[in-house]
Amino acid sequence: MALSSRKVRRQKRQVRARKKIHGTQERPRLAVYRSNKHISAQIIVDADPATENKGSITLCGTASYASDLKKDLSSGATVSAAEAVGKKIAELAQAKGVKTVVFDKGGNLYHGRVKALADAARESGLWF
Repeated sequence: MALSSRKVRRQKRQVRARKKIHGTQERPRLAVYRSNKHISAQIIVDADPATENKGSITLCGTASYASDLKKDLSSGATVSAAEAVGKKIAELAQAKGVKTVVFDKGGNLYHGRVKALADAARESGLWF
């Protein structure tokens, strides 16, 4: 009998949640990626078959995404780094005119660094 690894279980949770969570133009998706060493977040508008939007659009990402890998944010796998990323993503979202989002924790538990990022984004003005 094969035991599923932690990674496989997280991916199953992520797929289950992604069936229900969709980022629209009015409420884009705040996607969080957490590794052992780093944490990052993006604001994404997902594909909508009802409109002409055929692919996902990253509003705050690639060059301007919020990650603890950026030099101006504190780095490392700490709660303070996650809080800095949460504040940064909220600032980037408000600069794009986004006030409400759908939170996608990416299959991770809502605890520790993921919770710190979410709380910091809420304190900085994002609503979810």
